[in-house]
Amino acid sequence: MKSNRARKDGGGSKDLRAGLKYSSRPENMNGMEEGVEFLPVNNTKKVEKRGPKRWVVLVAVLVGLLLLSVVACVLVWHFQYRNVRVQKVFNGYLRITNEKFLDAYENSNSTEFANLANKVKEALRLLYRGVPSLGPYHKESAVTAFSEGSIIAYYWSEFSIPTYLVEEAERAMAEERVVTLPPRARTFNSFVLTSVVAFPTDPRTVQTAQDNSCSFALHARSGELTRFTTPGFPDSPYPAQARCQWTLRGDADLVLSLTFHSFDVASCDDRGSDVVMVYDTLSPVEPRAVVQLCGTYPPSYNLTFLSSQNVLLVTLITNTERRHPGFEATFFQLPKLSSCGGYLRGPYGTFSSPYYPGHYPPNMNCTWDIEVPNNQHVKVLFKLFYLLEPDIPPGSCPKDYVEVNGEKYCGERPQFVVTSNSNKITVRFHSDQSYTDTGFLAEYLSFDSSDPCPGKFMCNTGRCIQNELRCDGWADCTDYSDELNCQCNATYQFTCKNKFCKPLFWVCDSVNDCGDNSDELECSCPAQTFRCGNGKCLPQNQQCDGKDNCGDGSDEATCDLARTVACTTYTYRCHNGLCLSKSNPECDGKEDCSDGSDEKDCDCGLRSFTRQSRVVGGTNADEGEWPWQVSLHVQGQGHVCGASIISPNWMVSAAHCFIDDRGFRYSDHTKWTAFLGLHDQSKRSATGVQELGLKRIISHPFFNDFTFDYDIALLELETPAEYSSTVRRICLPESSHTFPTGKAIWVTGWGHTQEGGSGALVLQKGEIRVINQTTCESLLPQQITPRMMCVGYLSGGVDACQGDSGGPLSSVEADGRIFQAGVVSWGDGCAQRDKPGVYTRLSVFRDWIKEQTGV
Repeated sequence: MKSNRARKDGGGSKDLRAGLKYSSRPENMNGMEEGVEFLPVNNTKKVEKRGPKRWVVLVAVLVGLLLLSVVACVLVWHFQYRNVRVQKVFNGYLRITNEKFLDAYENSNSTEFANLANKVKEALRLLYRGVPSLGPYHKESAVTAFSEGSIIAYYWSEFSIPTYLVEEAERAMAEERVVTLPPRARTFNSFVLTSVVAFPTDPRTVQTAQDNSCSFALHARSGELTRFTTPGFPDSPYPAQARCQWTLRGDADLVLSLTFHSFDVASCDDRGSDVVMVYDTLSPVEPRAVVQLCGTYPPSYNLTFLSSQNVLLVTLITNTERRHPGFEATFFQLPKLSSCGGYLRGPYGTFSSPYYPGHYPPNMNCTWDIEVPNNQHVKVLFKLFYLLEPDIPPGSCPKDYVEVNGEKYCGERPQFVVTSNSNKITVRFHSDQSYTDTGFLAEYLSFDSSDPCPGKFMCNTGRCIQNELRCDGWADCTDYSDELNCQCNATYQFTCKNKFCKPLFWVCDSVNDCGDNSDELECSCPAQTFRCGNGKCLPQNQQCDGKDNCGDGSDEATCDLARTVACTTYTYRCHNGLCLSKSNPECDGKEDCSDGSDEKDCDCGLRSFTRQSRVVGGTNADEGEWPWQVSLHVQGQGHVCGASIISPNWMVSAAHCFIDDRGFRYSDHTKWTAFLGLHDQSKRSATGVQELGLKRIISHPFFNDFTFDYDIALLELETPAEYSSTVRRICLPESSHTFPTGKAIWVTGWGHTQEGGSGALVLQKGEIRVINQTTCESLLPQQITPRMMCVGYLSGGVDACQGDSGGPLSSVEADGRIFQAGVVSWGDGCAQRDKPGVYTRLSVFRDWIKEQTGV
């Protein structure tokens, strides 16, 4: 800038002379005047200086004003917007390489902590001064913690940055740097910081470090569990608008295992929900987050997380006023894995991700070299596979993955098989420094390449299935390869346009079974008509008119308009006597009745836990997943039947459970005990389980113990049930409530897991679907009445069985509320093909239940 100014001053006189328009000449200096010529008067117009036309002047003025406004706008933008400052807080960590860790560094109030923190802050100021997008805008920094390795410092820095520099500043902070403080005296060493890195953070997290009212520091003790909870747990909710943190430490060279045993915070779906974050550092930086948790989890959900070093940070930020108890957690320290992976030899074996079924730690790399006997090939079956990270698009595996044969696998996948072309295969597992999952469980085995599935069919995925499952209309292979290139049996199968074979019973059942809808194409009705669920065609104006014109109620099952119509068997009746055309309006979150009666008494059918465990290839229910499920025990026999809670005093079950048999009086209410809130039959005395006696049993007076028609019973409890997270009532459907063909419904119970087998200890669940009533009557001729409904799969595989009798069919309806569609009644065997389970249709008995119980 100095040289530029000098050049400008030096050239000034020359520029001035060059600009003169008139100069006096020496010959005129003798006093003589210059000659001046006067023109004649009649030539005055010739010497008038004519100005521009008015429009030219106007345009010039407008252009000038426009230019001025543009300049003004630029100046306003520059001074008021371009220089608008944004408050940015960055959380980060760095490594001090030439210092040794002292125990005093764990105490933020110690002198040693303060001295080292001051040196770190001085080094950060020096670093920022050298970065144009940071130095002028740095306000302050603070060190929040230290940990081993040599010493890791965790800090935050606050800046006031112009808007246009924010992105550049974020890039600069995320770039790893090294900074060195020179020695203060000749006897001292330099102060060297490496891996200095930071990331933008919600400014509210800084308050956590500064507010000690909800800040806790814990250190694991050798061989002991350390417990911690949210403030007030479990007797009172955690504080609203809180910023809490727990710094968890272990000894050097150890890692931490953290488990949440109880977790209940505001739902993730709520605007401004509360959130718990766990970090693999002592600084809340997003790239080192292990997990983000919100909502509620059942106790059976795996919430165990591992660190990659000897520290973890748990934070809770609450934004809602909702009252939730929070969480209870424990942690302990354990040695780091000395090795990960290994050499596996032999014809078969198993292996899994580190610490399975807990969450694997961040920053892991494992390799398994598998070798089976010569002349054999290797097959690896991944039985459970969860490597899911937020915001990772399907098909790409940039973070956590398993690599086999050069291909990467990640995300959440059903069972799949990978094979080799030799007797060796290598499996690699990688996790990055952020979010972790429960990983995988796998088994390997050798096989003859000429016959990879002896006596069975091999899917294209490598999975082996029974030959009879081939071309049966049901996809037993995850890639549908068992249903491809089939020759359909015309006697009992329909050939879809996509060449799949489906049972004839599935044709024209209003369900797209083929996938291309070809099983329903020939079932359409003429124009201006619609097709009933039973195949009947009726005029369009008869749909949603409040009358059962179809005969199966399907013309009134999908009406959305809540208009008042004439009352029939198939319309919903409000308490004021008016009837609605809308199907299933009760407890759907919308007041359709003018008196609001359709939304009254709706404290039913809701589960305490918003998250359910992920089960692949299994049927174990979560604890509290079906809180209305009851286990009925008979004196000296244990579990015999199921039931469902419909009020604190009443339950619904099946009448056939209470038929006297072989000299035993099952009809005697004193012989029965009801276990509410039970999950595992071997843990009937567990906390939360209620053991109650029966006051009386009311079987339906029309029950037929030969046909099982009217198979329903009401049970009154001796003492009222106490509602809790594992004990709640299910919603009862009104008499007009419909469960359309194809709807997914859940059956639950402790019955036999296979025909002729034994009962289950843990509550089982299975998803089945409603089968068309006409199809049901065709499959079981002369056996189905209007009080019964068929639910299941015509291909078999999922069904209720012995011991499930009396249990509920749970149907998820509008607003996530669950209604009881039926009661487990009878069936021809269990889970057999073309023999679906038969259930008591509960809506038929709604008036009788109300008459007997007042519910």
